[in-house]
Amino acid sequence: MTRITPLTMDELPDETQAALKFSENLMGYVPNSVMTMAHWPELLGAFRGLVSVIYGESTIDNGLKRLIGAVVSAAAGCQYCKAHTTLGARDVGVDEEKVKAVWDYQSSDLFNAAERAALDLAFAAGQVPNTATDAHFTALDAFYDERQKTEIIAVISMFGFLNRWNDSLATELEDKPFDSASALYAADQWQAGQHRRKET
Repeated sequence: MTRITPLTMDELPDETQAALKFSENLMGYVPNSVMTMAHWPELLGAFRGLVSVIYGESTIDNGLKRLIGAVVSAAAGCQYCKAHTTLGARDVGVDEEKVKAVWDYQSSDLFNAAERAALDLAFAAGQVPNTATDAHFTALDAFYDERQKTEIIAVISMFGFLNRWNDSLATELEDKPFDSASALYAADQWQAGQHRRKET
């Protein structure tokens, strides 16, 4: 059970409506994490601003950004964010086979060297303690300019916040990402967070 009760639609303050609509447009549903953040409308508004910049106009493909989010979340152990990011990758056009292979990105032919470099950094940076090294950035140098590296780090850092938010609160996973993750991954690849989802 979520440790801070998400607000219901009827309880939402007026100032949260824009953030709510933004989340629904971006993801196709309203995440429970947003409904919990709504207890502090200023935080929700600030977070909406960060997400809109990171997933807005950029030099890094938004599909890769979702996969970066998936790998950093896997390193942190956040099942909630793994489900959201893999669903999000499919929603922005990443091929389902590639999404399925994300946990094996280092050996899968579906990933190129540039993607592997970004995902290697995401996995290292998502661990506690952080294991990112100069070598990770040297690997990025072959493929990405300074702006692009900044975008990669921004995605990793945003998920650092989200992983801690959702794991600490045991945020209940919504039906759409739960069903997507359960359909995509075998039990040994995916622990879909069933203990965090109300049985209906």
